[in-house]
Amino acid sequence: MAQYYIIDFDSTFTQVEALDELARISLKDRPDRELIYKKIEDLTNASMEGKLSFTDSLEQRVKLLEANREHLKQLVRHLRKKVSVSFSRNSVFFKNHQDEVLIVSGGFKEFIIPVVGDYHIKKENIYANTFIFDVHDKITGYDRENPLSQEGGKVKLLRELDLQGDIFGIGDGYSDFQLKESGIIKKFFAFTENIERQSVVEKADHITPTFDEFLYLNRLPRAISYPKNRIKCLIVGNVDKEAIAQIQKEGYNIRRRDLIEDAYLQEAGVLLCTDDKQPTPEQLDNAPRLKVIGCFGRVASRKLAESACDNGVIIFDDPKYNPRNIDFIPKRVISFMNEGKTHTSCNFPDLQPPRVNNAHRLIHIHKNVPGILAKINEVFADHDINIVGEFLVTNQQIGYVITDVNTGYDTEVLELLKAIPNTIKFRLLY
Repeated sequence: MAQYYIIDFDSTFTQVEALDELARISLKDRPDRELIYKKIEDLTNASMEGKLSFTDSLEQRVKLLEANREHLKQLVRHLRKKVSVSFSRNSVFFKNHQDEVLIVSGGFKEFIIPVVGDYHIKKENIYANTFIFDVHDKITGYDRENPLSQEGGKVKLLRELDLQGDIFGIGDGYSDFQLKESGIIKKFFAFTENIERQSVVEKADHITPTFDEFLYLNRLPRAISYPKNRIKCLIVGNVDKEAIAQIQKEGYNIRRRDLIEDAYLQEAGVLLCTDDKQPTPEQLDNAPRLKVIGCFGRVASRKLAESACDNGVIIFDDPKYNPRNIDFIPKRVISFMNEGKTHTSCNFPDLQPPRVNNAHRLIHIHKNVPGILAKINEVFADHDINIVGEFLVTNQQIGYVITDVNTGYDTEVLELLKAIPNTIKFRLLY
């Protein structure tokens, strides 16, 4: 049976509400602009939370805009920079599912088509409102016959389309939930990467903090193998809020504690800590999910660095109070988690592999003993898997291998790679 993916635009495909942003462009010279901005934002939220009919909200917002075609051009340039991060990194999914992805929005085609068109989404699969202009290109209204301009418009439209197959809805607002309420779609996923509306979340089949999570739950191809919102990042000590913000922007599940508690460390994939709140070697022996430590200060001892290495945990550190470490440490942690780069680590051999498109990246960390690379390649050869690129670096304790392979292979391959003797850690990166 065919599957269709109905995706909202405002605060879902993009990080912002487009009409709110258009108001900031068109009204920037008005002395009372802040009051009008607030009115428009309140109208948007009231509609998205189901407290005001969409028809009333849309009509009042468009009247307040005082916008024209030139303002719309500026808005499009702005929105192209505001595509939600998890949608942006999964552009290949949209390219490969052009017939199944539909953008259904109460927004307007004039700004939606140019933005989503960059992601291979077919123009004929974009359903939205259209503005009406006067002879001076000023917006004077919109097509009121379009069902998407009316209350319950998404439900009316989907009934007209009569799609035959399983339909999944992704959005942040009440109008998206109405599709589920009507029985038209199979499941509704509340998208919370940009905003979380409690009235919508509590009625959703699933909460999806990122588009990666949606793809993961539905076993669809995705840019990263495991959604970052499922990876816990433990933050211990007085870590600068700007550094934390960078990690939050990546989508990790943040947990903050005053001390390193075993129960929290055992669940963490990432640890950010200050130099006075470092884990002990014994704690690292019991942290099976931990992949990387970002230490704001120097590592306490060589024993700790070696213990981390023995457990396949990379450490990035920097001198205490070094002004650069607010930015330096998060970037190193993110670079390792996203691409496997180990450059500037204090305990791993140095490797900075280039990113390879249309390939899967596998990371294998093992004890530095002879013959491991041969065993890895034997697994690939036995399963007719083509290696696009392979990198091996070592230190006295470990070998660190990154292999980029062509897409398409049996998951049994991953289990075989994990089972190679002397393997410390293995993961599919993307």
